[in-house]
Amino acid sequence: MHHFLQRAGLTLALSTLTLAAQAATLQSAAESLGATRIQSIEFSGGGKWFQFGQAPAPELPWPQFDVSRYTASIDYASASARVQISRLQTIEEGRVRPAPVQQNVDQYVSGTRAWSQAVAPAAATVTPQPAAAEERAAEIWATPQGFLKAALANQAQSRPLKDGGVEVSFKLGGKYRYVGLINARDELEEVRTWIDNPVLGDTLVETTFSHYQDRGGVRFPAHIVRTQGGHRVLDIAVSEVKVNGVAPLTPPEAAAAPAPGVTVNKLADGVFYLTGGTHHSVAIEQRDHVVLVEAPLDEARSLAVIEQVKTTIPGKPIKYLINTHAHFDHSGGLRSYVDLGATIVTHQDNIAYYRAAWAAPRTLNADRLAKSHKPARFAAFTAKHVLSDGQRRIEVHNLAGNTHNDAFALIYLPKEKILIEGDAYTPLAPGAKPPAQPNPYSLNLLDNINKLKLDVVQIAPLHGRLATLTDLRAAVGQDVARK
Repeated sequence: MHHFLQRAGLTLALSTLTLAAQAATLQSAAESLGATRIQSIEFSGGGKWFQFGQAPAPELPWPQFDVSRYTASIDYASASARVQISRLQTIEEGRVRPAPVQQNVDQYVSGTRAWSQAVAPAAATVTPQPAAAEERAAEIWATPQGFLKAALANQAQSRPLKDGGVEVSFKLGGKYRYVGLINARDELEEVRTWIDNPVLGDTLVETTFSHYQDRGGVRFPAHIVRTQGGHRVLDIAVSEVKVNGVAPLTPPEAAAAPAPGVTVNKLADGVFYLTGGTHHSVAIEQRDHVVLVEAPLDEARSLAVIEQVKTTIPGKPIKYLINTHAHFDHSGGLRSYVDLGATIVTHQDNIAYYRAAWAAPRTLNADRLAKSHKPARFAAFTAKHVLSDGQRRIEVHNLAGNTHNDAFALIYLPKEKILIEGDAYTPLAPGAKPPAQPNPYSLNLLDNINKLKLDVVQIAPLHGRLATLTDLRAAVGQDVARK
């Protein structure tokens, strides 16, 4: 019996030591990867980048770009980062796109402020990007050293795994949940976190790391893959790593995002072009209600537009919201109109996607619809849909064959001869030289106008400035007299 108790005690002691080693994997991983001594990091490489929320159809992945250079410079102490990307859109077989143009992206985040910077010949131009702040902050704490530093500072919980690793979880700022998997070699293999998105709600961002190597005294993965909303957004092979050489960032004054503003331009009696930002809407007055075209960006933009419509067309509710397509920048404000009780007019192929997306949890940002739980009402079309009050006719046509999006709409007002569209044609500044190769989306738009026999005088794009049919023809290199 004595020997049995000794053996049992030894087994219990060994078991306790094993569990202690597993529970301490967070600390040992932090030591192994240098998390406690690294205050900043910069890593570079190349690979693939994917444009989130811009799939040409709801079931397809985000469009792919080839990345010749990707550099992330992160200062953990100030929670700031700069990411520079040189990218070129990949030509997809069977899908016509504009000729690829080299894009040099320079984007920043510091605390709760996000912005981008374009360097012109004379000076740098700063553009606030408040909607990107959550995503960019998540990228800081989803690096190996960033995750481990945040876990140590935020009372992380550890759960031993059967393979000798450990699952580590914590909340950042009391709001954002992070879950990481550390393997038995003290390598962080995966980080999951969730950020808010106006279309998808609580959106999973999953980053995986593999093939750790020693890079000048620091262990860092050679391969990083990030998915967002179920599809890849980044796939990078790391070629260079530097530590403790990144200075903290101070947001410039221009990085502060202004409150959403809406400017009203009257296009015809009862037709109003609502601008004031990067994305526009059009309000169309009917006998006892309003039809609104497009709900871009997010709830803040929608609420500003709704208030302006109340002032511009008093006493008439917004009964219909026409959605041109499902790209996130054109559909992010739709939920506000569902909450308002409006019927969403959209292509049939978008409806199942919207229903599924809007049913997702919204714990990070409970918008008005998340609180009211109102059911969405849709009016679907595949080729053509007409809204009329007996006085004004509004035609919604499928923009057939346009490879920008497979479920795409243009809106036409026959009486006023006004065409409303988004992303098929964005007019250049007056006097600007047309591209050497016409934009195929714009060529397709003109082809649809001709096939539908639309008598267009004025074009109200949902980006950019007002234009005419003559401007569109000139932009695609066609003779202005051609019908």
